[in-house]
Amino acid sequence: MDKMKLFAGMLVFGSLWGFSECLIGTWFSDIGLPSGMIMTGFFAMTFLVMSRMLFPYYGMQLGMGVVAGGLRFFNPFGGCHLCSALAIMAEGLIFELIWFGTTNLEFKHLDSLINRISLGITTAYIVYVGGYIVTQILTPLSYGQFYMENLIAMMPQYLARGLPVALIGGVTVPAVLSLKNIELHLKDIYYYPATIGISSFCWITIISYYFALI
Repeated sequence: MDKMKLFAGMLVFGSLWGFSECLIGTWFSDIGLPSGMIMTGFFAMTFLVMSRMLFPYYGMQLGMGVVAGGLRFFNPFGGCHLCSALAIMAEGLIFELIWFGTTNLEFKHLDSLINRISLGITTAYIVYVGGYIVTQILTPLSYGQFYMENLIAMMPQYLARGLPVALIGGVTVPAVLSLKNIELHLKDIYYYPATIGISSFCWITIISYYFALI
């Protein structure tokens, strides 16, 4: 695949991920739902798995995480901008590591529903818990207030937080994998304007709100 087409796909998927984190994630928080768990278990898993199916190349999901985390940093609707952005970037990297061997899209070992559910549970759990732990390390470090003993003491709680996410991922990932024949058929003349237009809309909307509210 052309590198520019891959980059455009990375940009649009990352922008959609970050856009959903800013708007839908904040709305979930406002109504009292565990937004981080839902966003990772459903939205992040959907974007990450679908992008892996469409763009089976190394670095795609890491790039998406950087784009989504960058947009999340400008979230004008409250919350910890830095920790959320770091978590998203970490989730993209962790997903890459877990799915390292699936770039050829030969999901023969995932023919059974049990295997797909198992992959969804495992992926969602590790991605969420890993991303959460990264924020608990890097965010305090940025303020010079990280203490290893605090991290160790809270580790059981961090590990337990991933259980609901694992259950969501056990549904989301098999559902996305069931679309295994999904392909992009847009010609370049339409592909690039569409990806740039969608990405621009996501970034302009969030950043405009950000500067309007500060």
